[in-house]
Amino acid sequence: MKLPDFHEFEPLNRLKDQMGIARDQSGEVPQSNRKPRAFILFKSGQRLDLLDPDPDAWADEDLAIGLSRTYRWGGYSKWELPLSVAQHSLAVLALRELQGPLTPRESLRELLHDATEALFGGFDPIAPLKPHLGTSFEQLDRRLQQAVDARYRLPPWTDESYALHKRADKQAAANEAYHVVGWSRQDMRESLEMTLEPLDADPLPLSPGLRPWQPWSASRATAQFLRRLEELLEAARREEMLAEIAQAFSRLPEMMRRRCRHWPTGDRRADTLVHVEAGDGSQWLEGVVVDGERDEAGAFFLDDHFTVFTTTDKPAEN
Repeated sequence: MKLPDFHEFEPLNRLKDQMGIARDQSGEVPQSNRKPRAFILFKSGQRLDLLDPDPDAWADEDLAIGLSRTYRWGGYSKWELPLSVAQHSLAVLALRELQGPLTPRESLRELLHDATEALFGGFDPIAPLKPHLGTSFEQLDRRLQQAVDARYRLPPWTDESYALHKRADKQAAANEAYHVVGWSRQDMRESLEMTLEPLDADPLPLSPGLRPWQPWSASRATAQFLRRLEELLEAARREEMLAEIAQAFSRLPEMMRRRCRHWPTGDRRADTLVHVEAGDGSQWLEGVVVDGERDEAGAFFLDDHFTVFTTTDKPAEN
């Protein structure tokens, strides 16, 4: 049976007449040319158009809430609560940190590796389902990932860093399958085709009142994820400020640099970044200590006089 063209369906057009939608000169009802959109409204009051995502369209708390309410393993668990993607993301970061040191931006890349799942509505499809979701889903995920990358200035993956990430991610999945969902070790190997054995020790610090591997409530997961995200963003800001200060100091005339006993290096392990405020709060500066007295361990006595080099126009001494 051949169905009529929906747009030429006269009963529908008569209904549009009754609604006051004017026909064109040929007597046909014009079709809407509005741009397609798919909005999500967040707690912050901001909204994200999934079809044209803006990197500034959500607050960090919105992302934390979304990930805490997005569930791994289809939402199934042998515990009272399912496991959130927020808790999984923290576990992946903890496992990856055991493999070696990370810069703050690299740590953010680990923490936010599943961020898109919160942004398009709390959907974490199980791995075998993803190939069947089609190219439209892949394109949506790619657009959202580009927005996340831009928002948090995430470094691109290298072959080595991605391999290390995937091992941490797969280890987290093995831990979850056994300790959270309840798969047997044999079924993990045979049905899930997992090659990594689950760890005995939970990589996340034990929260008060909870047992190892126990899924967190949404409120706890939101708070823990947001705290870690804010810590890493602040660490990234400080690291980038140190690099900027070191570059600026290197451009000073050598005569001026020689007046300072400690030259900024841009390394957070060697430089002392301080935030100094006037007693009345009227002035402040952030900079690197370049001169002052030190203790036996090499740390500056910040209760005494010291000199700060900064890239702002604020006073440079305390």
